[in-house]
Amino acid sequence: MSHDHHDHDHPHDHDHEPKWKHDGVRVIPGNSLDGNTAQTQGMDRKAAINYARVGAQKIWAGTVNIHPNAKTGAHHHGPLESVIYVLRGKARMRWGENLEFTAEAGPGDFIYVPPYVPHQEINASPDEVLECVLVRSDNEAVVVNLDIEPAEKPENVAWIDPIHKG
Repeated sequence: MSHDHHDHDHPHDHDHEPKWKHDGVRVIPGNSLDGNTAQTQGMDRKAAINYARVGAQKIWAGTVNIHPNAKTGAHHHGPLESVIYVLRGKARMRWGENLEFTAEAGPGDFIYVPPYVPHQEINASPDEVLECVLVRSDNEAVVVNLDIEPAEKPENVAWIDPIHKG
């Protein structure tokens, strides 16, 4: 009977290494993120957590940097939900069939992007890089880049908390 290194029927394998040692908690150093992921013009995405890197089943996580005054091409992420956390800089989001809606976010703010929503990320600062953390609801990055003619003046949309209306 062979003792496979990843046999999870027993708490210890033949090397007497404790269970979970190599497939428990994983720390991914910030300087080892992987740029080999789906890209959209104008932004630099890097993967930290995905199936290929850590065996993640249900989420993808990484970073996004956008240069001062730069904006991404319009895109959506198929059936995936996305959460963007702004670390530093000033983010302006545009979304909609013609990118006709807009909202801004700063450091400490979270942005939620539902499935299939066409959107564009904009660095609203002329001199500071926009740095964000990105989490998606599947282990593979889905990016559908779109060819959209943007609305001239987008409509600003303020967030209404559905739990604390009024």
